[in-house]
Amino acid sequence: MTRVERPAPAEDVQVVAERRRAARALLRNPLLHADGAGADDLRLVRRHRAELTRMFADGLGYRLVVEPGAARLYKAGLGRDTTRPLLRRGGRPFTPRGYALLCLTVAALTRSKGQLLVDELVAQVRSAAVDAGLDIDLDAIADRRALYAALSALVDLGVLNERDGDLEHWAEQRTASLLDVRRDRLALLVAAPLAGVRSRDYLLDTAALPSAAGGARVAVRRRLVESPVLSADELTEEQGEWWRRNRNREREWFADRLGLDLELRAEGAVAIDTDGELTDQEFPGGGSARQLALLILERLAERLRAAAREATGPDRVWRRAGPDLVATTSAQVLGEWGAGLKREYRDDTDAAVADARSVLVAAGLVRVAPDGAWLVHAAGARYTVQASIAEPAPGGQPSLFEEEL
Repeated sequence: MTRVERPAPAEDVQVVAERRRAARALLRNPLLHADGAGADDLRLVRRHRAELTRMFADGLGYRLVVEPGAARLYKAGLGRDTTRPLLRRGGRPFTPRGYALLCLTVAALTRSKGQLLVDELVAQVRSAAVDAGLDIDLDAIADRRALYAALSALVDLGVLNERDGDLEHWAEQRTASLLDVRRDRLALLVAAPLAGVRSRDYLLDTAALPSAAGGARVAVRRRLVESPVLSADELTEEQGEWWRRNRNREREWFADRLGLDLELRAEGAVAIDTDGELTDQEFPGGGSARQLALLILERLAERLRAAAREATGPDRVWRRAGPDLVATTSAQVLGEWGAGLKREYRDDTDAAVADARSVLVAAGLVRVAPDGAWLVHAAGARYTVQASIAEPAPGGQPSLFEEEL
């Protein structure tokens, strides 16, 4: 008698959608708690914790911890990557001083009461600074503002809760504030044990290593999830070989698990979130800096296109725009469109171009050479507005420099 294998039942569409939403919530907010808008997402994470734990571990080498009141996705990071700083509430990046005070505050909170006045916490931060051998002056306004940035970050993470007072004006006016310390969330905050760490670079490099079971697959997927652009020239030989074999199948993995669309090109790939939820660096986006960045990028990509078609290897991925070309192009763009920029950029065009450059660097579309030249990634051509028909690039994948959207 012949045995007939029955196909596995199709997975419920609603279950898949819930799991995808929970995964996206964790990528957006790796420390997810039950306060406010995160309550519904946390319920989904708890409901699908087994599948999510397995998916993050096998697919990205990330560890997921789910507790009654919080969930923590421990993302390993990309190593010595300075393009994703912690941002203050005003949008400016944390300074080294701010990072130091954030670490000192976390250290102080591990020894504090569950509820304390902000001045009590300041005293404990002073003590932690002495223990660490750091010269911190919390009577000086600069250090007080840096400490306020650290406290605000912990409030936003849900580790601190302002029960009473006016923390917002504490730095300048020394206002009183009563803080609750959520110890369950504080315990989940630090991503890795610090014992045995020899230096900050050692910590970053160790945290960025793919899991033993993941190898090239994990490393490439992390790049696609955590960075705006995957450049084939940056992959190791092992990673590049895996990517060439599996890139088409990866489209399904990213779409089903994370709701991301992979845009594949000869020079690499971009993971597109059509809902615009998972990026912390919106581009083009609104604001004078982003709009100026888009205009300069568009003009440079168009001027570099012809030479890019003849290039091979890394020279095809990153095209050099010399300092003179950057200056000329920027001046032309400002001459045509400068009247529409905010006043401070009209008054200081050097600052305008510097801010536009910072936007492009953060988006992974430009690198700055020591001589001031811009290295423009092939993905920059997807932001040009003139369409053209071109032959596919070698290897069957169209080129980012030759095919626009």
